[in-house]
Amino acid sequence: MVHLSHKFSTIPINFIPKQFSKHLPQQIPSQTTPPFIPFSQRQNQRSLLESQLISALNCCTSLTQIQKIHARILRKGFEQCCYVLTKLIRILTKMEIPMDSYAKLVFNQVENPNPFLCTALIRGYCLQGHVKESVFVYSEMRKKNVLPISFTFSALFKACGVVNDVDLGRQIHGQTILIGGFGFDLFIKNSLIEMYVKLGFLGCGRKVFDELPGRDLISWTELIVGYVKAGDMESAGELFSELPKKDMVAWTAMVTGYAQNAKPREALEFFERMLNEGVETDKVTLVGVISACAQLGAAKYANWIRDTVENLGFSPTRCVVVGSALIHMYSKCGSVEDAYKAFKVMEEKNVFSYSSMIAGFAMHGYAYAALELFHEMVKIGIKPNKVTFIGVLTACSHSRMVEQGRQIFESMEEKFGISPGVDHYSCMVDLLGRAGCLEEALNLAETMPLEPNGGVWGALLGACRTYSNPDIAQIAANHLFELEPNAIGNYILLSNIYASAGQWNDVLMVRKMMRERGLRKNPGCSWLETKKGVIQEFFSGDMSHPRYGEMKQVLEDLLNRLKAIGYQPNMNSIAYDVSDEEKRRILITHSEKLALAFGLLDINADFPIRIMKNIRMCEDCHSFLCAVSQITRRVIIVRDNLRFHHFHDGKCSCGNFW
Repeated sequence: MVHLSHKFSTIPINFIPKQFSKHLPQQIPSQTTPPFIPFSQRQNQRSLLESQLISALNCCTSLTQIQKIHARILRKGFEQCCYVLTKLIRILTKMEIPMDSYAKLVFNQVENPNPFLCTALIRGYCLQGHVKESVFVYSEMRKKNVLPISFTFSALFKACGVVNDVDLGRQIHGQTILIGGFGFDLFIKNSLIEMYVKLGFLGCGRKVFDELPGRDLISWTELIVGYVKAGDMESAGELFSELPKKDMVAWTAMVTGYAQNAKPREALEFFERMLNEGVETDKVTLVGVISACAQLGAAKYANWIRDTVENLGFSPTRCVVVGSALIHMYSKCGSVEDAYKAFKVMEEKNVFSYSSMIAGFAMHGYAYAALELFHEMVKIGIKPNKVTFIGVLTACSHSRMVEQGRQIFESMEEKFGISPGVDHYSCMVDLLGRAGCLEEALNLAETMPLEPNGGVWGALLGACRTYSNPDIAQIAANHLFELEPNAIGNYILLSNIYASAGQWNDVLMVRKMMRERGLRKNPGCSWLETKKGVIQEFFSGDMSHPRYGEMKQVLEDLLNRLKAIGYQPNMNSIAYDVSDEEKRRILITHSEKLALAFGLLDINADFPIRIMKNIRMCEDCHSFLCAVSQITRRVIIVRDNLRFHHFHDGKCSCGNFW
């Protein structure tokens, strides 16, 4: 009888007939060779193991876990498997592990890296801001005759956009042409458009777009967004109208674009069209249109958008982003009470909602409410951010709370670890300047650790107007003329300071500078919402309004009544060397006075008159409106480009300190 244990020792047990199995030893000798596995079965097992390794890598949440999976990769013989190693490098990139410390070492062990593995390393370097290293990897892969793929170029184009290197971007653009095969690759072309748009080369982006044989929504939207960012809403609108199929992203780009470029009415019109077309909206769309309502400052639109937001399922009670935007909108529309109501009903509040409400209190002159809310958020554990401190410092600035402002400014870094930025220094210069500490404000501007910007020197120049200090004004203005040579407001402000001091030769010098630089003064413009919800605009000196005759009579009657209680026009508010009679004529036709006259004619006495103004209110208009609120018993709310003024019973919420 033949001993079967030797004869069948290399045959899998499943292949042995049952009648012979009783002769097998209980254990197969250790010296036996591995069982035979067909090639197709081995391939299936390898594919299964690859999938298991990929799944395990996807579940990694720490470097230690990655290292354990990497050890398993090595044990299973996958150290040359580009598919698995590509996933490993992408996970390392996602975990923000420095490329040179790990991913590059893994990559260097691979004898024949494929395009996907090379691209993973290139992408990792790009995302971590190491563009030179990513270009070096690309050069090395080309030397080894490894052909790039679409993702290779898209990663490099994104990197060029991040580091603002258009020359490198053009070189890589050239590579797509030299290598060939990418001329019709829509993914690469869209990445190219995105890069050129981001770098401000709209013409190049448009050329790539125009040469595309086929375009998708991304192609159109990237270019539309580029025009929006450049402020060219006309070109954006033309491109949008040509877009065959308009999705939510494209509509939102137009709505937010008009809002960001100070065209709130157009933003609202587009949003209404969007709703009528049945296009879905999201939080981004709503925040854009809410911003447009804030710019208009009209209660009609504010209430309409609030109802719309509710109907679309984005109630501020549950959506903190929309809630924060509504707080800002109501604040800008002159209703800080409605803003606070929106704030109070929010189930979730974060640093943005608190910051919006603090800024709302600040712009309306409720400094103590702003400070109280600031201390509340700190107490409940919400850490303030840079925007929060701008709101708090602004509140202190507008209410002469110098010591409180100093303490909060010092606490930024000491208590909260936030280094003051240039905007915070601007707030401090404004705070000191408004309090009459001009020398201290100048010293802070000259010694601050950051380079002062136009906001810092502009705050100082504005304080010099209040306290009639032409010497410091000249210092501030000289800096502004270098930083903002075409900002006409700085020239006008300096001219007004010289005029107040009677330095007419200096006034003529400033006006000569304005003429030489081709600068023209923007006309003062005020607008208000009528009882029918229509927005009425008024320009200074404009007598073309259909009801101007009635408005003029209202103003003359008011002047006569005001003279009886001691009001006299403030001639220093006119920076022209003209007769007093001419100054009176100019003053009485200031845009906010025209808007006030119309409001008195049109708006019921039970409702406040809300006026919006594009530039700062002059001293005469401020005192005029104070007095009118006293004799008419009307509440008058004016928003200029700095803050809100609530006039009631002869007093203003700013305490005559603006």
